[in-house]
Order: sequence, then structure tokens, then C-alpha cells
Amino acid sequence: MRTHHTAAALAAATLLLTLTGCAEVVTSEPKPDDKIASPPAADAQAATSSADPDAARAAAGLPPEPKGPARKAFLDGLNAIDKDIVHGKDDKAISRGIDTCGLIKNNPEPAKRAEQTNRRWTSPTHPEGHGLGTATKILAVTHANICPTY
Repeated sequence: MRTHHTAAALAAATLLLTLTGCAEVVTSEPKPDDKIASPPAADAQAATSSADPDAARAAAGLPPEPKGPARKAFLDGLNAIDKDIVHGKDDKAISRGIDTCGLIKNNPEPAKRAEQTNRRWTSPTHPEGHGLGTATKILAVTHANICPTY
């Protein structure tokens, strides 16, 4: 019986010491001359991506956002396949197109490209994708209008 009381007291004392140690860490105030250092690479990347999104995309190996006639041709091409692909969300379609260019660049296997494109290009009425045939057409429109050099 005494063993149980001793073990319980020991466990309680350990818990109390542990919580006391945590409280000291939490309640300690930083000194005014303490500085929180962030990695320089993270600062540079954040500055680059917020200042120039196209530079950030280029650093990631992706093409710049299409503008003017290239943007219009891309969106018109997708809408010609099926208006539900873009479904009124032009900027979202552009973002997916840039992402698809990364897929084109990094995946040489056409069947895998089509599968991944089908999974990526969903809509409210096609939550599982538009099918492999449509995905192949999306790939062609994306390649022709956003990243023809890939």
C-alpha cells in the first residue's frame, strides 16, 4: 500500500516540477536587444515573390503569367473545349495553366500528364475531373499558349 502512495507522490512531484519549468519558459520576457533571426534565403524569397511574381515563377522553373493576347487565347481555347473548365474563374484557370506547365516540363510520360491534368482541372460539376480526353486537350491548349518552349 505504501508503494502506491509513494509512487503517486513521486508522479505528482515530477508533474509539478515539469509544469513549473514550462511556466518559466512561457512567462519569460524577451530582452529588448534580443532579435529573432530569420533565414536570409526565406527573406529573399519572400521579397522576390511579393515584388515580382514572374521572377518567383522563373526561379521555380515555371513560365510567367500570360498577358494580353496569350492570356485571351489560353482562356478562349479552354472555353472552346468546355465552358465548365474555366467556369468563370479566369485567374484560377491561369494559375492551373502555369501549374500544368510545370507538369509538362517535369513529366515526359503523356499518360501520366493526362492523369494528373484530369485530377488538377476540376470544377463544381466535375469534381473528379473532365476525363482523360478533355485533359489531353487542356494539355495541348496550355502547352501552345502558356509554355510552348517546354
